[in-house]
Amino acid sequence: MTALAAVGTFVPADRVPIESYADAFDLTPMQVRVFRRYHKIGSAARSTEPLAGLLRLALDDLALSPEQAARVRYVLYARTFPVVVPYPRNPLHEVLEGAGLGHAAAFAVGQQACASGLLAVDLAGRLLAGDGDDGLALVVAGEKAFTGEAQFVPETSMFGEGASACLVSASGERDRLLSYVARLRGEFDGDLEEVAAEFQRIYHDALGEAVTAAVAEAGLALADIAVILPHNVNTVAWKRTCTRIGFPLDRVLLDHVADYGHVFCADAFINHRTAVERGLLRPGDRYVVAAAGAGRGATFSAMVFEH
Repeated sequence: MTALAAVGTFVPADRVPIESYADAFDLTPMQVRVFRRYHKIGSAARSTEPLAGLLRLALDDLALSPEQAARVRYVLYARTFPVVVPYPRNPLHEVLEGAGLGHAAAFAVGQQACASGLLAVDLAGRLLAGDGDDGLALVVAGEKAFTGEAQFVPETSMFGEGASACLVSASGERDRLLSYVARLRGEFDGDLEEVAAEFQRIYHDALGEAVTAAVAEAGLALADIAVILPHNVNTVAWKRTCTRIGFPLDRVLLDHVADYGHVFCADAFINHRTAVERGLLRPGDRYVVAAAGAGRGATFSAMVFEH
């Protein structure tokens, strides 16, 4: 059974406030206030590190032992955007060579945009199960907010810079994967205004359905779930989703929404680290990791783990 063996993260100390986006994105003072007071987003994390530096710092925080590094067979780079650096650079391979992981088969997973982190964990577990030995996989995430589209989603969210590195094993005694549900919605491919409007209309119901389906597939009820680790889009989205499924909002870890922003595919792992450090997860607790991705169609997904 797929398990998370360890999680490393890096979130820089620097922040960019929503007010700094006003001119570039033609935001009115009222729109800025709405972001801060309604969506509860006031800033996003920023780093002077290049992309390779972000990934390297998360990997350093993971602190792999030489024995673990030798067992890493696959590295999956979960990312939101299909292109994250100018051709022909490849920061992932730069980082892996420097970390003594050049022997691993490395590839990117981005088909589900911001939900690709969950997809990468599922794929890592399947690859390891197929090998049938004590190999390990590494799921890394993190991107630079290097374009307007990668910095800001109008009326929705701000993207933050940071990174995560998650060590995955085929089995384990903690953070065992109990279920995974991914709902793919190809009808939301494209930039037409009516498509975007329909996506916003169904968003909360679709995300809530993915969460409840994953919980049911694990043989549990929502009352059995200790905490939901969300993607950090905004607080209002999670308030509405929780209302629809009848889950207490105070059991959704939203601490980083206002300060870090939406750190692409790294949100799940950053929130996992926080939940463990703050004692929100006790041995045996079941918890949900949820995400939604949009860009090439839409994906609503959720995983249930046992800590």
